Amino acid sequence: MTDYVAVVTGAGGVIGRELALALARHSAAVLSVDHDAGLAEATAEAVRAAGGDCVAHATDVTSEEQVAGMVAAATSRWGRLDWLANNAGIEGPAGLIEEFSTEGFRQVMEVNVLGVFLGMKHALPVMHLQGGGRIVNTASVAGLYATPKLVAYGASKHAVIGMTRTAAIENARRGIAVNAVCPGPQASRMMESIEQRVAPDNPAAMHAAYEATVPMGRYGDPAEVAQVAAWLLAEAPSYLTGQTIVVDGGLLTT
Repeated sequence: MTDYVAVVTGAGGVIGRELALALARHSAAVLSVDHDAGLAEATAEAVRAAGGDCVAHATDVTSEEQVAGMVAAATSRWGRLDWLANNAGIEGPAGLIEEFSTEGFRQVMEVNVLGVFLGMKHALPVMHLQGGGRIVNTASVAGLYATPKLVAYGASKHAVIGMTRTAAIENARRGIAVNAVCPGPQASRMMESIEQRVAPDNPAAMHAAYEATVPMGRYGDPAEVAQVAAWLLAEAPSYLTGQTIVVDGGLLTT
């Protein structure tokens, strides 16, 4: 039995997969969304294997038509949409601003910013009609401090936090809570890519340098981020909205 309906974008990634599994444990039917149909299906299979109800849906979050179709797929199958996790994101290229690829900058902003905007734009009307819902946007600690050589990624995550706060205010009296989760460095393909892009000659040294900045002395486990995001969607008090919840092993306290 399912009590809620959730859409998770970027569900083929490590955080997205853990989040889909966590939401299924909270009695949610889950639409597993990824631009890669195979990755979306792999997550759906993992959720079903754990006893959950999950269907894969390939979506390019930069396409308004496809995002509208994503929301329609969830509502047509299950009749409602209670929780939206805007989790899809890319790291993009690395380089000093004057060297940075304009096309690379544009691509990061389209996935990380436009994708979040479109997700909220098309989910909110459904939630308005239902009388409530919850949204979690995946930002990053990169949205809270400077990101040398990662200008597009940092700018995009600052934007996600800004959109989260705006959406929270606009929907505060409609029974809809909107929050952001800000992971620190994670044990993930994305961090491996960032290490390689920022320090192509010695990514292992960059890994060690990043890890040394974390008071806990390690990268995060994506399941830890998913646990917080799932709590925001499934268990947090309704009075909690417009917040950026940091999951970073103490990084920003130093």
